[in-house]
Amino acid sequence: MTHPRLAEITARVHKRSEKSRAAYLANIQAMRDAGPARPHLSCGNLAHAIAACSEAEKEKLMQEGMVNIGIVSAYNDMLSAHQPYHQKLDEVKSAVIAAGGVAQMAGGVPAMCDGVTQGQPGMEMSLFSREVIAMATGIAMSHNVFDGGLLFGICDKIVPGLLIGSIAFGHLPFVFVPAGPMPTGISNGEKAKVRQQFAKGEVGRDELLQSESRAYHSPGTCTFYGTANSNQMMLEMMGLQLPGSSFFAPGNGVREALDVAASERIVALAEAKNGIGLAEMVTVESVINGAIGLLATGGSTNHTLHIVAIAAAAGIQLTWQDFADLSEIIPLLARVYPNGTADVNAFHEAGGTPFVIKELLSAGLLHEDVETILGRGLRPFGEMPALVGGKLTWRLSPDQPGDEMILRKVHNPFQPTGGLAVFNGALGEAVMKVSAVKPEHRFIEAPAIVFEDQDDLLKAYKAGELERDFIAVIRFQGPKANGMPELHKLTPSLGVLQDKGFKVALVTDGRMSGASGKVPAAIHVTPEAANGGPIARVQHGDMIRLDAENGTLELLVDKDEFEKRTPSSGLQTPETFGRNLFSGMRSLVGLASGGASVFAGWE
Repeated sequence: MTHPRLAEITARVHKRSEKSRAAYLANIQAMRDAGPARPHLSCGNLAHAIAACSEAEKEKLMQEGMVNIGIVSAYNDMLSAHQPYHQKLDEVKSAVIAAGGVAQMAGGVPAMCDGVTQGQPGMEMSLFSREVIAMATGIAMSHNVFDGGLLFGICDKIVPGLLIGSIAFGHLPFVFVPAGPMPTGISNGEKAKVRQQFAKGEVGRDELLQSESRAYHSPGTCTFYGTANSNQMMLEMMGLQLPGSSFFAPGNGVREALDVAASERIVALAEAKNGIGLAEMVTVESVINGAIGLLATGGSTNHTLHIVAIAAAAGIQLTWQDFADLSEIIPLLARVYPNGTADVNAFHEAGGTPFVIKELLSAGLLHEDVETILGRGLRPFGEMPALVGGKLTWRLSPDQPGDEMILRKVHNPFQPTGGLAVFNGALGEAVMKVSAVKPEHRFIEAPAIVFEDQDDLLKAYKAGELERDFIAVIRFQGPKANGMPELHKLTPSLGVLQDKGFKVALVTDGRMSGASGKVPAAIHVTPEAANGGPIARVQHGDMIRLDAENGTLELLVDKDEFEKRTPSSGLQTPETFGRNLFSGMRSLVGLASGGASVFAGWE
C-alpha cells in the first residue's frame, strides 16, 4: 500500500499540474491522431529518408507496417562514458533488424564532459547544453519517419536533454541504452587525499595528474556517484531503461545481451501501436519515483534542476518543496562516493538500483502502478539481469544487501530521511546534499566572506586569508549571470580548512558537481543575484546561519538596513570560448527552482 504521505504529495502535484498536463497531453494526442508519418510522405520525401539505406532496408521501409527505429546518440571521444557508443551503433542496428524492424541513426547530440570543463570557461555552457541536446533530439526526430526511438546517453546534461527532447514526441515509445561504468581504478578516498595534498602544496602537478589518470583510465562512466550515475538510477526508477542495466561495464557479456534486449524491446513497443508512448510513461507518479530514487540514494544535487525540468516538459509542475516533503519520509539506503567510500561498481555488486527499488516498493515508498518500457508495473525493476547458460534472464534481488556499508534495507537505513535538504530563509531557497556531510558539520553560524568569482576564493586561500570560521558567499554564478557553472574545484581547498577544525560552508547561486561533498554547501540559491535576489546584498562580515537539519538559511542582520543596501552589480561574463553563443539563453532562462530552463511551459 502506498505510504499516505506519498499519496498526499502526489495528489497535490496532480492538482497543481491539471492545466499544464492537459495541454501537453492534447499536443501529444494531436500527433497521435495524425497517424504514422511514413505512409503519408510524398515519394520524394520518402526517397530522401531512405536513400542511404541498404537495398534490403529500402524494401522493408517501403512496406506499410514495418517499424523504423530512430537512434539518437551522444557519442564522442571526449566522454569516456560515451566512447563505447561508436561500436554500439552498428551492433544495435543489427539487433533491431534481427528483431523484425529497421533502425536509422536519426541524429547526434552534443555531449560535453564536465570533468574536462570543470573550472574552465566551457563550464559556463554546461547547463545550457541540456537545452541544446533537447533541441537537437527534437531535430533528429523531426524527420517524422520513426515509430520509436533508442536513446544513447549517460552523462550529466545528456540524459535530461535526451529525455526532455523525446518527451516532445511522447506519442512514440523510447528506450534508453546505457554503456556502463569503467572498471574501478584507485579508491575514491585516495583520489580525494591527493587532491587535498595538492591544495596544501604537499604534492605537485605531476603527482596529481598521475593520481587522476589512475582514477579516470578507460572507456566507461566515471565510477563515483555523480550526476551521470544518478541519471542511470533515475532512468531505472522511472522504468525507461531495462532493469539493472545501468552498471555492467562496457564489453561485459551481460552488457552486450542487454543491448540486444533493448533493441528487441523498442521493436515490440513500436509494433504494439497500443497508444502507449513516452507520454504515458513520464507521469506524475514516475517523475516522483525519480525524485524518490534521488533521495534514497543520495544522488546528485544537479537533479533538483533536471527532474524539475523533465517534469515541466511533460506538463508536470514539481517543486523543491515536493523534494523537501518527500525527503521527510524517504530513508537513505545507499552510501556511494562521495557519500561513502564505495564506487558504483561496488554498489552494483551489493544489489544496485534493483535492490533499492525492491526495498522502497516493500514499504509503499514508490509508485508501483506506472507504465514502463516492460509494461504496467514497476515491480520487475527490482530484478537484476544475468547470463544463465548463455541466455539473458532476470532474477529477483536478494533479500539482504551484499554489503551493509553500501546498501541497507528500508527498516535499517543510513539515516531516516533523504540525502538532500531544501533550505528556505532570508536568502531565498537552496539545496544541499546532506548525505555527504557529517552531522557535526550541518549547522554553522559564521561571518560571510563574499566573492563574485570562484578564482578569487582560491587566491584568498593560497594567500592564507581564510584560516578562520567563515561562510563563503559566491554569487553571480546563477543561470542568468553566467550559465550556472559547477564550482567543484573549490572542494579540496574548503575541505582542507574544515579538516583543520575551522567551521566553513559555501552559499552560492551556482552549482556544485555531483561528486562534491564533505563541506556543507547551500547551492542553487534562488532568486539568484542577477535577478536581484537577496544574495546580491550580502556584505563581508554579515553573520549567516546555515542549518541543514531544519532547512533554514538565515542572514542575521538588521532587516531594514539590509533592504536599503544597493545590490552588487556583479562581474561581466567574458564572451570568449564560445560563451557569446549562449547570451540569448542567459536572457531567457528561468529560475533554478523551476529547473533553470529556457523552454516555455504548457500553461
